[in-house]
Amino acid sequence: MDLFKIFSSKVSSKDIASDRLKLILIHDRADFSPDFLEMIKCDLLKVISNYAEVDTGEIEVRLTRTEEYEGNSPALIASIPIKKIKR
Repeated sequence: MDLFKIFSSKVSSKDIASDRLKLILIHDRADFSPDFLEMIKCDLLKVISNYAEVDTGEIEVRLTRTEEYEGNSPALIASIPIKKIKR
């Protein structure tokens, strides 16, 4: 056990590379292009901006896999920080 790893919040380059490879494989298997994901991101922002002010610099939209359904279907995960709710 590496004690320094427990107290460090720095993510190793190995973990980053592994996550990137998983993302590439998911995109390839789901037959979604990066342009398609960008179009979804833009559409989500248009709809959400009607109801809330969002931090556009911190938005993360990614595609992953879920095993909840048969066939290991793709799942869209979006992290969109909200600055202020519009009334």
